[in-house]
Order: sequence, then C-alpha cells, then structure tokens
Amino acid sequence: MAPRRSAFFISDRTGITAEMLGHGLLTQFDQIEFTETTLPFVDNVEKALAAVDEINAAGRRDGLRPLVFSTLVDPAIIDEVARAEALVLDCFQIFIAPMEAELGVRSSHAVGRSHSVANGAGYFRRIDAVNYALSYDDGQSTKDLDNADVILVGVSRSGKTPTCLYLALQYGVKAANYPLIPEDFGTMKLPGVLSRMRGKLFGLTILPDRLHQIRSERRPGSQYAALANCVAEVREAEALMRNETIPYLDTTTRSIEELASTIMHQASLQRHIY
Repeated sequence: MAPRRSAFFISDRTGITAEMLGHGLLTQFDQIEFTETTLPFVDNVEKALAAVDEINAAGRRDGLRPLVFSTLVDPAIIDEVARAEALVLDCFQIFIAPMEAELGVRSSHAVGRSHSVANGAGYFRRIDAVNYALSYDDGQSTKDLDNADVILVGVSRSGKTPTCLYLALQYGVKAANYPLIPEDFGTMKLPGVLSRMRGKLFGLTILPDRLHQIRSERRPGSQYAALANCVAEVREAEALMRNETIPYLDTTTRSIEELASTIMHQASLQRHIY
C-alpha cells in the first residue's frame, strides 16, 4: 500500500501559482499518495497561525511531516508558516533571491502580482477570450470568425470545446470550434465558411472506441453513438483534414494542457496573458 502524505499549497492570494508548481513536483513521486490541500488568502498573521495548526494536525494524523509549497510575500507571515512542523518550500524565494543578485535590484515583494485584476489588459483579455470561446462553440455562430486566433475542427465530442476554453483561460487566445459532420464528408471539402480561413484551422481527432464511449454517455443506444458510426466519422474526418492539409492531433491519450500547449506551438500562436 502506497504511503499517504499531506501536501499544502499556501498563498496570500488565490494559490494558483503554488498549486501549479507544487502539484507538478508531486507528480514526480507517483509511489506516494498525497492528500493535497490549498490554503488561499493567508494574508495576515492570524490566518498564518491557523494554517500552521492545520498543517501540524495533518502531520500528527499521517505520522509524517507534511510538505508545504508557499508563495507568500509578507515576511511576518512567512516566518510564522516556517515554524510549521513540515518541510516548507518557499517557491518565490527559491528563485527571487538569486534573481535579485543577478539583476542587482530588489524585487517588489508585492502581493498578488501573477493573478490580479490590477493587470487590467490581461484580465479583460482573458474574459474576452472566454466569452468568445463560448459564443463560437460548436459552430453556433460564424459572423465573427475572422477575429479567431485559431479554429478547431473535428467530429463531435473529440475535445474541441474544453480545449478552446483552456486556450482562452490560460493563454487569452480567441479559439472557436466547428464540427465536421457527415454532410462534409460526401464532398471531402471544408464547409464554405471555413474554406477562406484555412490558415487558422487546426484539427482534433480521437480513437473510435473512445469516441463511442463518450457519445454513449451522452446519447446511449443512438446511431450517433454507435461504434460503426464513430469509426466511419473519424475515418472520413481524418481523410478530409489530410485532403485540406489541416494539421491535427489525436486527443485520445493527451491531456487538455498538452493539447493546448501543442496547438500553441504548432500553430505559432501568441500567448496574451500569464
């Protein structure tokens, strides 16, 4: 049985940075089962003391020191958390101290710089991109496709919608998606609305067995979900994309993060937010 150990992500803001870095590091130790807890908005000493109590209690329960990933900025709060009976990893100071030495200047030590409404342009770009992805999901609107940074195409339920939303949330990219349907396969040509936007198109495909499973959860027993239909649609969609020289990725075993990163790279898209 794999040992269980507690891990905490603690921050004076949302905790997103600590979560992303800490969770990424924990996945390298797959022989250990971690109980992960995020403690956001620890922005005063009283909250820090309460956080330390929670961390110490977890250590007593597990019989092992918890791991704590911190992106705290206030020195007084950092000092309190450092007293926890845990391995406390200060994610900012690990990098900031050598950067200050190299650059010859002190960092701002400002709270919440990486995820803040104060960065107005980035914040509103994210909101705009998410609204765009929702408005141009599954081909429901085509009047403003010219403003898309990328248009994902593929058969229904191949992963287009979640990938578009991730591109919007994490990169600020305006991503639309458009389904390839049986009517398109008869001509082996793109729908007219897409033919003039060939340079923005990127395809997604999926193994028929997996598509059958996904569609069966949505519409069990239907022709839409039938394995034979899934096989035919995937085969024809891939042939169409090859015929139209549209690059495409198989989503079957790729995470949304990997798909989005690969699309950003292969389509030479620009990140608009961090």
